[in-house]
This record gives sequence, C-alpha cells and structure tokens, in this order.
Amino acid sequence: MFSNDNINIEILRKKAFNYRWAEVEEGVIPLTAADPDFPVAKEITATIKNYIEDGYFSYVPKEGLKEFREAIANALNSRKNEAVEANLVLPIDSAARGMYIIAETVLEEGDEVIIFDPVDYLFKQSTLRYKGVPVLFPSKLNEEGRIDLSNLREYVTDKTKMICLCNPHNPLGSLYSKEDLELILDIANENDLYIMNDEIWSDIVYSDGEFISILSLGNERNKKTLSVFGFSKSFGVAGLRVGCIYATDEELFNKIIEKSDVLTTAGGVSSLSQIAGMACVNDSYYWVEEFIKHLEKNRDYAVSRLNNMKGVTCHKPHATYLVFPNIAGTGYTSSEIAECLMKDAKLAIVPGTEKFFGEGANGHIRICLATSMEVLKEGLDRMEHWLNTNVM
Repeated sequence: MFSNDNINIEILRKKAFNYRWAEVEEGVIPLTAADPDFPVAKEITATIKNYIEDGYFSYVPKEGLKEFREAIANALNSRKNEAVEANLVLPIDSAARGMYIIAETVLEEGDEVIIFDPVDYLFKQSTLRYKGVPVLFPSKLNEEGRIDLSNLREYVTDKTKMICLCNPHNPLGSLYSKEDLELILDIANENDLYIMNDEIWSDIVYSDGEFISILSLGNERNKKTLSVFGFSKSFGVAGLRVGCIYATDEELFNKIIEKSDVLTTAGGVSSLSQIAGMACVNDSYYWVEEFIKHLEKNRDYAVSRLNNMKGVTCHKPHATYLVFPNIAGTGYTSSEIAECLMKDAKLAIVPGTEKFFGEGANGHIRICLATSMEVLKEGLDRMEHWLNTNVM
C-alpha cells in the first residue's frame, strides 16, 4: 500500500495543492503540507461510488447524519478512551473550520488566549479573527521530548479566556503525559477557562509514544473543553473537507451549533463527505495502522539523516508525520534556507516562520514524511548536497 509504485505523481500534479505537487515546478520534490502522497483506503472510494450510484444528492440533516455522529463517537471512545456522546458531536467542514467556530463561540473582544509557540497558525488566526489577544507560551521540549509546562500558570491573567491545546503537537510531534494534562485541566478549572482541544493528529502515534486525550481524564473536569477532530491527516481525505466539533456540556454544545450556521444550511458538511467519513472510521483503520508502520521507518530514517547534516539537529517526534529540524547552525534563517533549497536543490519544505507557526519556530524548518522512502530519500539527498556545498 505504501510503496513508491503506489504513488501516482501525474495525478498528484493535477490534484495535490496547498504547497504540494500541483503548485511547484516540475522536478521539485514537495515535502511540505501534511497530506499523504498515497491513495486512500479502497473502502473509502468504494463507499462513495456506492452512495452516488442511485443519482440522488438530497439535503442531509442540519446537524449531520445520525449514523456519522454515532460512528465518530464510537471511534473516539474506543480508540482514545473518551466518553463522547453522539448527540454532542457536530460534523463540520474541517477541523480548521471547527477551530474558528469555537473561537467565535467563546471569545469577546480583548479576551486573552494562551497559544503555544510554535504551533499550527490556525490557533492564532482563529483567535485574531474574533478579536481575541494571543498570549504566546514558549513550547520548549524537556529531556523526555515533552513540552515543559512548569511555568504555564504564570501566563494566566484576569483577562485569560482560553487555553489552546494541540495534542499531538504540530510541528514538534510531541505528546502530553497524564501529568501534563492534569496540570492544564487544573489551571483551566481554577481560572474558569475554556480549552480548545485539537486532536486531529491523535491517530498518528508511533510505537514509542502513547497518546492520552485530555477527555480521558473525565467529562466532569472537561465541561469547558471544546474538541476538534478531522479525517485528513489519518485517512488522506483533505479535499473532502470533513471534521467535527464535540463537547461534554449540552448547553455549551448548543452555543456551538448556533455559531456554526448549520441550522440555516449556510454551514455543515456535504453528504459525500459524511459518507466518506463513515467509511474512514468504520472500515479503514487497518489502513492507518499500516500507514503508521511505514511512517515510523520514514521517521527513523529522516531523523538519522538530518542529525548527520551540516548545521542541522533534529529531535525524534513521537507522533505526526512531521519532523522539525533546527537549522540555526547552518547560518541561514528559516526563510533563506527554504528559498535556497527551492531554487538550487528543487526541494520544497515549510520554513519555520511566524506566518506558519509563530515566532518560536525561527531557526527551524518543517518536513513532511508522508511519502515513499524513495521520494523522502531523494529529497534529503538534495538537502544534504546543498548543505555540503553552501555551509562552512
């Protein structure tokens, strides 16, 4: 399933956008956006084909198909030790959209939001969209490869409204221990704070890591936790725009529904996307498990290669299919090295800039591993050759 022979570059050049094959010149290898180069599980395409056979594309329930909401709850509960109720799950057009809906529901102008730095830019952008004030908490890794939360309390003020949790963390690939999550919950409950809990990467965890959901610590303690999950990272269906928001408190969930615009039919998820989503969680986790085995080989190879390159150091992530090497030792900035690799080495990567991840990403680049070993090797060969030629 995950051999080089199963990658169709011709199709990717037509369909894979967002800094990927369809947006780079021919000859460039894009190890950029977190999107697999492989076709999806056959069950997903078969389910879509079967659904469209009768030719009907009617409206679906405003709050999503009942079977889809139940499938999501079953998957979350069985795989992540959560206690999610299907009636408190709202299908939405991507986890990213879910983050914006949460911010709109929770924030008033001037409210402070604690956002880890670096982290995916959507936390900051959704906060700013609804006139919140991002408060950046430095995401420094400890000796165990986890983010050091020892001074998190110091970032809470009387204006703080929400803590943003990316678990597993993008781009660091780190996980949170039970003690870490206990601390975040204690801080939130002591200060009556909401938690925006992004678990879109929670399926992509390696054999040397353990994912623990903050919701596994009990619904009573998570009454103000609003979670998002999506299907793009695990199942490769980013173009279908399908995800969900879920809560533990019915009153809060009803506010989410109100802000989502699903009741007016202006918001929501297409029928095809929900049908595909059911095929993902009901029938395709075998594909994800095999994908993780392939990714773990890619991760180990990439980390080893990167740590032997001039001016580069790279910690080993325990989750996600991303690596986030430090390139400060090369003498180039993140933007400079990205531009040079694109121009001279025909390799596209994501620079560790404020635009993508926040100020704390400076001196790093992000590389996506969701491709074949052959494509990854060629990309890293190009990077190493350029470094050997241009770094003293």
